[in-house]
Amino acid sequence: MSATTEPFADRSEAGRALADRLAGHTGPGLVVLGLPRGGVVVAAEVARALGAALDVVVVRKVGVPWRPELAMGAIAAVDADVETVHEERVLDQLGVDDEAFARARDREVTELRRREAAYRQGRPVTPLAGRAVLVVDDGLATGSTMRAALAAVRRQAPRRLTVAVPVASPTVCGRLATEVDEVVCLWAPASFSSVGQGYRDFRATSDDEVRAALAGPPTG
Repeated sequence: MSATTEPFADRSEAGRALADRLAGHTGPGLVVLGLPRGGVVVAAEVARALGAALDVVVVRKVGVPWRPELAMGAIAAVDADVETVHEERVLDQLGVDDEAFARARDREVTELRRREAAYRQGRPVTPLAGRAVLVVDDGLATGSTMRAALAAVRRQAPRRLTVAVPVASPTVCGRLATEVDEVVCLWAPASFSSVGQGYRDFRATSDDEVRAALAGPPTG
């Protein structure tokens, strides 16, 4: 962790700072994957600085039916595969049964595929097998969408898998460290309350901004 004590100006600045920290990760075949929406903006700066290929791994939260803002799981896709993670604590506490979870998941799969097509605009999926992969988001609060993304990426058999974020919950960083080769986080304050506390400008990223980032100048 770095000694960062002040919020980043915005996601672009955070991406440049993260790229500086990741300077040792350059090498042939490196792929940077951003989680939409905000994570793609961060990832674009990282890919540009490292001369890496940039792509997206689309993720969706699976919300509790009567409390959609509360995640009971998440899904992610790389190519044809859709991976699902469950938040067992939430499922147990709220008594969500398998059928209700499956219905909510199916709705999110439909939206995930729609967004994937919109973001890619016909571009093929970047091959990941045997390559070093950096999975980037703008921050980690619960880690459920990142865990789903990692499950989807891991199925593609990368050579090395690294999570990289500007700001995160230290608890989540510790948990993810057991699932990947490395976790790089610039700021994981003990007083973590939300990803937004790491930014002065944390306005929502639009789909158009995601498409623009992904369609930027080729980086590798």
